[in-house]
Amino acid sequence: MLRGKRAPLIAGAGALAIVVLLVFFLVLPKMGEVSEANETLAAAEGQQGTLESQLAALEQAEIAAPEARATIQDVERQIPPTADEPGLLLLIKNAAARSAVTLSTLTPGTPALGTGGLSTIPLAITASGNYFQLTEFLYSLETLPRAAKVLNVAMSPSGGAGDEATTTTTTTTVTNLLELQANVLLYTSDQSAGPGSEPGPTEDAAATEGA
Repeated sequence: MLRGKRAPLIAGAGALAIVVLLVFFLVLPKMGEVSEANETLAAAEGQQGTLESQLAALEQAEIAAPEARATIQDVERQIPPTADEPGLLLLIKNAAARSAVTLSTLTPGTPALGTGGLSTIPLAITASGNYFQLTEFLYSLETLPRAAKVLNVAMSPSGGAGDEATTTTTTTTVTNLLELQANVLLYTSDQSAGPGSEPGPTEDAAATEGA
């Protein structure tokens, strides 16, 4: 009688054991796979967000590229990679011609390495003309195609001939010409900073750096 009552208990225990085994060998591995899949999905979604951000940045950079290239070209035009002394002197002479002033002296100094990785080119200028011509010339210097900075300016009466004013008894010469003396600073990205040098460090500079 007792043996007959234990049979369902034994059968139930066996079924429970089978269920536990099925859970252990089938369900738990699948749950682990699901968890790993969720982690992979989250990582993929995060990577997708990063890639989308990078793509948007690249697209924005592509849109801005023409303007950036134009800015770079403008900077290279204003601060050229070589001193280009002949071209520099021609710019000054053309500015003087447009302003109708007479250049007396135009003396470029030796380029020297300045701050910010740029070389500076000093330029001493002496010119004559009336006040309006000289002020226009100074404005032309400040707005040259090359970046230029007028350091100091001095004006004084010129000894040249001026306008003539005639009276009934005498002829009086009125001098309205002024003489301008100015020191101007121009720039180049040539760090070797030597007349006619090529861009980049000189051989002596390279040897010093390698020592």
